[in-house]
Amino acid sequence: MTFQVTVTPSGHQFSCEDGETVLSAALRAGVGLPYGCKNGACGSCKGKVLEGSVTHGVHQQRALSETEEAQGAALFCCARPHSDLTIEAREIQSSGDYPVKKMPSRVAKLEKLSDDVMLISLQLPANERLQYRAGQYIEFMLRDGKRRSYSMANAPHLDDKITLHVRHMPGGLFTDQVFTTMKERDILRFEGPQGTFFLREDSDKPIILLASGTGFAPIKALVEQLAHTESTRPVTLYWGGRRPQDLYMHSLCEEWAATLPNFNYVPVISDALPEDAWSGRTGFVHRAVMEDYADLSAYQVYACGAPIVVDSAKTDFVGKCRLPEEEFYADSFISEADLAA
Repeated sequence: MTFQVTVTPSGHQFSCEDGETVLSAALRAGVGLPYGCKNGACGSCKGKVLEGSVTHGVHQQRALSETEEAQGAALFCCARPHSDLTIEAREIQSSGDYPVKKMPSRVAKLEKLSDDVMLISLQLPANERLQYRAGQYIEFMLRDGKRRSYSMANAPHLDDKITLHVRHMPGGLFTDQVFTTMKERDILRFEGPQGTFFLREDSDKPIILLASGTGFAPIKALVEQLAHTESTRPVTLYWGGRRPQDLYMHSLCEEWAATLPNFNYVPVISDALPEDAWSGRTGFVHRAVMEDYADLSAYQVYACGAPIVVDSAKTDFVGKCRLPEEEFYADSFISEADLAA
């Protein structure tokens, strides 16, 4: 059985097969619904069902609560229709410009950026390119059909090699391999580009970049893209970690601040120890933004990192700092533990 899905306010329509998720059908039809993890964990694909009914697959309560579901909210990445649907969703223009491809890649370099963060540099096949937007991610295709997602840490014009920042999660299916048995010249298969977290270049609004931990990876790609296009938009990067060593490319950010016009960098540490001798900003990284920008009504915010950081930033920036909700762009980094929950 095939169901018809109508998107408001755009009026776009697409068909959804019985048992298929709304998001999968939309992507197949080239309709740009927003999404992130595709696993019911991040909430990026949340919208409303105005007419018709759906059943949700496994998802996390923080992404869609029972109360929200009762009010008609839906996670389209795990919502399967029982009838024709009319849904409300904010579509992403040009999100389907670059085709999603399955590709092999060779590990060109492994470099420890800190005790628990590894840089993986991937060499693509000869004469192959991966077209993508700064901020997007790829999915590694592992054994038993499992997948793991990592944002590309370099801008598209630097795509001779694809670089990733991988944090070690002890016991993790993929990250244990990265930190123990993976070696240069190993072959990894991936699918990409994925996601709707990318720079909106049709705006001239000043930008706040917010990163926690390895959420810095796609933010780094955004900065490189802005520098490459010689953007004149004011940009301020806030990067938060528990201790100074969590800011594993701190010197690069300082270099940007010294060389890029209209760029500022604010490192924020939440749990510094006396031996760290940290003299910079402290506390939660999103609150540092609020201390500096009481009014975000004229800004765009790009936030990336742990779900609690991204969710807190959105709630406070929109609710207390007047940031238009449609100008908050985010990518929650879902861990392997989150996917297993």
